[in-house]
Formats: sequence, C-alpha cells, structure tokens
Amino acid sequence: MIAAPLPDDENARLSTLRVLQVLDTDPEERFDRLTRMARRLFQVPIALVSLVDADRQWFKSAQGLDVPETPRDISFCGHAIMSDDILLIPDTHADPRFADNPLVTGGPRIRFYAGCPVRAPSGHRLGTLCLIDRAPRGFDTDDQATLRDLAFMVEQQFAAMYMAMVDELTGLANRRGFESQAGHVLALCRRQQWPATLLYFDLDHFKHVNDRYGHAEGDWALKSFADILRFCLRSSDVVARTGGDEFVALLSGTATEQMAPALERVRTQVGALNLRAQRGYELAFSVGDAAMSGEAPLALEELMQQADAAMYAHKQSRRRMN
Repeated sequence: MIAAPLPDDENARLSTLRVLQVLDTDPEERFDRLTRMARRLFQVPIALVSLVDADRQWFKSAQGLDVPETPRDISFCGHAIMSDDILLIPDTHADPRFADNPLVTGGPRIRFYAGCPVRAPSGHRLGTLCLIDRAPRGFDTDDQATLRDLAFMVEQQFAAMYMAMVDELTGLANRRGFESQAGHVLALCRRQQWPATLLYFDLDHFKHVNDRYGHAEGDWALKSFADILRFCLRSSDVVARTGGDEFVALLSGTATEQMAPALERVRTQVGALNLRAQRGYELAFSVGDAAMSGEAPLALEELMQQADAAMYAHKQSRRRMN
C-alpha cells in the first residue's frame, strides 16, 4: 500500500475546511440527493461525498456505506485530491498503490474506484465525489463527464456555505464564520478545562496605503498579511479577518503556551516580506491579546473586548515611540 503525499497547499486547504464547519455535521438532503443520483446513474453499491481532514476522510454523504470515516493514510480520496483530474482505478488488484490496502483486502472490498475532486471557491480541493464497486469495471469518457457534472453540483453546495462564512479577499473566516467557529472552540475549552488566547491584530497606517498607493495595493497588503497568519499559526487555530484591516486568531489548548513564539514568527515573516517586496512602504501591525484559563472561562465577546483594548494600547504606545 502507498499512502498519498500531502498537497502543497495542505495548511490553507485544511484552514478552508475548518472555516466551512462541515466536518462532523448531520447528513443533509442537498448532498444525499447527489450521492443517491450518482449511485443510481452508475449502478454502483457505494457513492460518497468524502472530505479529507488532517488524519481521516470523513463522509458528508454516504450511500451504501455505514461507517462515518476512515483513516486518511489508507484513503483513496487522499490520492484523488492531489490533482484536478478524476482518479480512476478500474481494478484495485492490478494497482500497486492499492492492491494490499485494508479497504481492498477487507471491507468494503473495493475493486473499482472513481473519485472526482470537489473544490472550494478558493480552489482548494476539499475532498471528492466518489464511486466504489466491489467488482472491476470500465468507466468511459461519457461516464467521466457525468461524474464531473455531479461533482460540480457538490461544489456549488460548498460554494454557498463558503460565501456565508469566508472573507472573499483573503480566504480566511469572516466575522460570521469566526464567531461560529470560535463559539464551538470555546465550548470545547470549557468542557475540557483548556486555556484559550485571543489575538487581535490591526494593520498600522493602512489608510495611508490605500490613499497613496490605491485599493489594489491595499488588497495586496491584506492578502499578504492573511497568508503570513495562515503560515505562522496552526491549521486548527481559528483565524479570521473581522473588519477592514482587523484580524483575529483564537488559540486553544497547548497553543496558548506558544503565543509568544507564534507572534515572533509573524513579526519575522512580516519583516522578511518588507525586505523582499520593496513596495514603497512597510507592512506593520499592532496586536493585543486576552487569555482565559481552563478554570475561569470567558465569553467570546469579553475576550474580543479585552484583546481589542490591549491592541489599542499597543498601537498608542508604538505611536508615542515613533
């Protein structure tokens, strides 16, 4: 068995998947309708909408399969999300990547697999619409075109979810997406008595960038800073753009102990970007933080207010120094 490698955009892909908040949700008719259609059209025993998480593939819709998920390292869909093409395995016994895979040698005894990647509007491949048979079979160009059409319908459903929860410019969560995600994370922290830290970022002199260099340049600055946050923080941290030049990040559990190193990584990456880009101005930010212990939880609104006040104090002190 050969496990699939990780995509080059793995961190951003997982971040997008987290923002959608679709993992571990209840079945929905809009997805089940499409897997029923796929199962009927292709006369296969199993049709799935599979989402590839960090260490598992989880099924948003499953026709003909009773388990909700399987490990990622044995998944077929982990291979399928490596490109935009359909992954077609006419006979798993003849493919060295899968011949001894536990899903082939044991239940559900996969002999045929066809998986079409499904993407978020950002372009990140979230998972697949896939077909499974227990006997080898062919799959001609018309079959492939039909599978692509059905996968596009799945993408449309994810697009509707994406637009409601994601900031279109940066690909981070928007305020609504952040509040929903952060609410779930803080509820988990309360149950597990974990600490949490909220970071509140504000770009310095951003109005000057827009006024002097134009809004396209301002957009570049926002996207660049979002990419730095995405790179420097964990994929499980909740990161969002909540306003024009305001960003927040919620770190939970052991991540709170790494707040200082994480902020130092952000500062280092911003400094490197300024040296590399030479845009005529320097990207800079002010940041404030608010923390809660596992024994004394706080509401999200209170954390936001405390971190915002700390950020403002930091900004004022930096202005006095300058």
